[in-house]
Amino acid sequence: MRKEHAPKVSRKKEDIDFEIAFYENILKATPNFIEALSAIGDLYTRAGLWQKGLEVDLKLSELRSEDALVYYNLACSYALLNQTRAALTALTKAIDYGYDDFEYLKGDTDLDNLLKDEHFQQYIKQLEKKKKSTKQPS
Repeated sequence: MRKEHAPKVSRKKEDIDFEIAFYENILKATPNFIEALSAIGDLYTRAGLWQKGLEVDLKLSELRSEDALVYYNLACSYALLNQTRAALTALTKAIDYGYDDFEYLKGDTDLDNLLKDEHFQQYIKQLEKKKKSTKQPS
């Protein structure tokens, strides 16, 4: 699921459709409004509009080119569309920019197709070990 680390709130389809229309109108007037883009990206994903979510995440990656969470979301969008190689590239960038919530990552259903890959699992284990070793007191 989208990665703002906010609690999941159950929403009705009508509510999601209303919110999408609301944010789309905002973005017509201010197409680079980061908060509105983030919100609509989440809504598109919840509604199963994964291609639209990917388009938003690509725009956000241009506007916030070193934002770890933006690249994490981009990886999720690619993964949902079964674009595994692109998902891995985006996730690697997210980690390079500081994403390190591996527990959340391992439970994120958006990344299911990546999480099934043995090489990817080994990669995450290596990163977790590295994270633990850098946090140990000297």
